[in-house]
Amino acid sequence: MPGIDLINEIRRLRFEHDRMTQQALADKVQVSRQTIIALESGRYAPSLVLAMRIARVFDQPVESVFQLTDENFPEE
Repeated sequence: MPGIDLINEIRRLRFEHDRMTQQALADKVQVSRQTIIALESGRYAPSLVLAMRIARVFDQPVESVFQLTDENFPEE
C-alpha cells in the first residue's frame, strides 16, 4: 500500500535483551537471519503470526514492537 510504512523496535529490543543476536532471535521465531535483517531494515513486513512470535520473545505487546505509520492517514 503506498504511503504506509511499518516501523519496528526489534533492534532496540534485541540490545535491551542482553544484546541478543539476529541469529538467536531468528532461531527463537523459526525464521532465517536474513528475515530478521530485512525486518530491522524495513524491507519486509512480517506476517501477523511472525509479529506475534517476535513480540512474545520480548514479552511485549505487538503494537510496542511494530507501529504502522501513514502520513496520509488522519489521526482521530
